[in-house]
Amino acid sequence: MGKLIQRQKIRYRIRKKVAGTAVKPRLAVFRSNAEIYAQLIDDDNSVTLAAASSRDKDIAAQKVTKIEKAKLVGAAIARKAIELGLTGCVFDSSILIC
Repeated sequence: MGKLIQRQKIRYRIRKKVAGTAVKPRLAVFRSNAEIYAQLIDDDNSVTLAAASSRDKDIAAQKVTKIEKAKLVGAAIARKAIELGLTGCVFDSSILIC
């Protein structure tokens, strides 16, 4: 339990400094043992602007390694960000470890 509490404190400390806006959203990435998820979040309005994951139909249909899936998820979230007219983001490095 001590390791989880320490990691949670790190997440809160990072979250105090990193906040996304509508112009420059926060990029939150979660990586589990099998999947990878990415979200662009506007913290001012508490809205997820775009999301992509390795469970999306077009990515899940491809039988590639997890590293290749991560590249595909990154390309998908970048495509969605460009469609929204976003040019930059703030990376949220507070990865949740379960």
